[in-house]
Amino acid sequence: MIPNDVVNCVRDIYESNDFISLHEPTFGSTEEEYVLNTVRSTFVSSVGQYVEQFEQGVADYVKHNNAVAVVNGTAALHAALHYIGVGFGDLVITQAFTFVATCNAIKQLGAEPVFVDINHESLSLCPQALANFLEEQCQLSEQGVCVHRASGKAIKAMVPMHTFGHPAKMDEIQIISQKWGIKVVEDAAESLGSLYNGKHTGTLGDHGIISFNGNKIITCGAGGIILSKHLAAANAIKHLTTTAKKPHSWEFEHDQVAFNYRMPNLNAALGCAQLEKLSQIVEQKRALAKFYHRFFSDSEYQFVCEPKYAQSNYWLNALVCQSEKHRNELLEFTNSKQVMTRPAWRLMHTLPMYSECIRGDLSTSVFYQSRIVNIPSSYNYKLKVI
Repeated sequence: MIPNDVVNCVRDIYESNDFISLHEPTFGSTEEEYVLNTVRSTFVSSVGQYVEQFEQGVADYVKHNNAVAVVNGTAALHAALHYIGVGFGDLVITQAFTFVATCNAIKQLGAEPVFVDINHESLSLCPQALANFLEEQCQLSEQGVCVHRASGKAIKAMVPMHTFGHPAKMDEIQIISQKWGIKVVEDAAESLGSLYNGKHTGTLGDHGIISFNGNKIITCGAGGIILSKHLAAANAIKHLTTTAKKPHSWEFEHDQVAFNYRMPNLNAALGCAQLEKLSQIVEQKRALAKFYHRFFSDSEYQFVCEPKYAQSNYWLNALVCQSEKHRNELLEFTNSKQVMTRPAWRLMHTLPMYSECIRGDLSTSVFYQSRIVNIPSSYNYKLKVI
């Protein structure tokens, strides 16, 4: 199979000779109606009916009672980590194979990311690599705090990221986190609609976050959700992300340093309309992935499939090429033909601001970063692919 076969396949799916993007939203009359309702009401900012409606809608969908809407996924991760006590001088374990926002949220708290490898099955945080790193480089203090021996710093949290929507091995990660006394915040920014052993991603750790950026499976234009296991935690995070203002009809009383991370009603209106068709979108995306899997089954490209224990939303479909040269040839050709493809993110430890961070062996991350290509994954295709 040559790169032109990939281009022809994608153009057949979307029945277009124009530019084909990697992932784009689709809007209809309901989105227009809800947004226009918000504009007409004049309650376009932090007050209005749609924010609470969106929070409840997401909570109902993921079967989790406690959801707090914020301005974006990065703010959601920042607030969740802040709430569990991550601060200056602390360490937070995550993967180098992730989008930079994961690490930025950690760094903005004065903490440092620690990079652990991914596994072949999920392309997400590897439990075995995690266990090895902790056994080899860390110890529990007398107070039960996990401490990195060489630096003397406390490891306060770990953030597994469900890569391209494929769930990490959360049971194993949870067992390890409990052994070492480390809180888990799931970066489920990409995985709304994905299931791990029948449970929604984002609901398995102490907290989870979801993104509703314009390129996600559904969008608010910009937005995020924090999911918490306990109502008290959700209420505290809600207070924290709404400037810590105490309820009162007219007084402005604030009782702690806090964040202005409130999701605007205008964004929530768009999200409510999108949420109504989420189940259908997941079905369409899984059908597209099934088609891609069949198409590439006899080629030199390996299609990235969901783990056996999971049901993925297939947010971004991905191919594994034979080599970095092979990857670069595919990227160059497809983009020259106005079919958008992209490589995986640069590994975080190769970026200047994270080059000195503590890390374990990252050989699996390096292997996939040099070979992966994401291919068009929008659900608004024309070809009947089922």
